Amino acid sequence: MTAHSLRLDHLVISARTLDEGTQYVADTLGVAPAGGGAHPLMRTHNRLLNLWGGVYLEVIAIDPQAAEPADGAAPRARLFALDDPATQARLEKGPYLSHWVARVERPKQLTAWQTQYPQRIAPIVPMTRGDFTWGLSVPDDGAFPAWQGAGDGVLPTLIQWDTPRHPSAVLPETGIALKALKAVHPQTDTIAAQLHWLGAAHLIALEPADGAPALVAEFETPEGLRTLK
Repeated sequence: MTAHSLRLDHLVISARTLDEGTQYVADTLGVAPAGGGAHPLMRTHNRLLNLWGGVYLEVIAIDPQAAEPADGAAPRARLFALDDPATQARLEKGPYLSHWVARVERPKQLTAWQTQYPQRIAPIVPMTRGDFTWGLSVPDDGAFPAWQGAGDGVLPTLIQWDTPRHPSAVLPETGIALKALKAVHPQTDTIAAQLHWLGAAHLIALEPADGAPALVAEFETPEGLRTLK
């Protein structure tokens, strides 16, 4: 690990609707995500599930009630590639583990880090919901983070919380712990190089694959080992 190694912040389940995503998680892990809220800037909404060790699971979907920009400007692209036709086609088949988010902790400043390396880190978007404020790395086109053309949800989005409490501190305990986060990708060398540069290689097990990139998360639950993918 580097001197400024990142921590796992949360996992992302993308869904066509929040109800579909919530049901997928509840059927698999035995507990339904709850809480969460809306992200007006991104025109998305979410529900959250607490995991052991200051990590949580996010179910996210396009918010059908989201308002368009009041000034008539074009809305910005939604995060996590939710506007991508390929993503939307995949969501027609059901929710899936699409992405993960790594936490940048102080004294390292995410905004300053991004300014130093804009080719490696997407612009930082300030966001807020209730008592929580944070900065999130989001490409202008809403795509997943990428390095030298490789990403596909396997490289993490970066987050830095501006408030002292983390969302996991206010979510109900579930007795569920993440055991392992794994990924397969056809460009493992490129992905691995960026993960090492970020200080995040220790957070995910990466394996080569001839087919499409994919994420798999294994959980220890009160009912035994369960898997989301």
